Amino acid sequence: MTHRSRAREIVLQLLFQDEVNPPETAAATADFLSSRLQSEELIDFAKSLLAGVRRNRDELDTLLSETAENWTIDRMAATDRNVMRLGAFEMLYTDTPSVVAINEAVELAKRFGSRQSAQFVNGILDKLLQKHRDG
Repeated sequence: MTHRSRAREIVLQLLFQDEVNPPETAAATADFLSSRLQSEELIDFAKSLLAGVRRNRDELDTLLSETAENWTIDRMAATDRNVMRLGAFEMLYTDTPSVVAINEAVELAKRFGSRQSAQFVNGILDKLLQKHRDG
């Protein structure tokens, strides 16, 4: 696992936690990151992803809902929707190549999701990428 992949994994855990048991303070989030990531560079990378997904969550949810035919964001498994939020954020708002963002999201889905999660995440993010390119 690459260092940035590990940072994404930690961000996914925090995004999931946001839904089920939000951290009480920003200090708790910072402590979580620093206890799990070894370098300031990775901590900064993780903080930027986390802040970006949190800041753009409504827009990301709208885009994902519009892209996923017959699925609302609320019907998606919590892990899947947070993996897709992270992947979509990286695709749309960072300089991470879209293919890398999708591949990283699929790997997270394989590790933390159900048997069908990787295929579901790949399909939605690939469709979002096509819409974004054509759009």
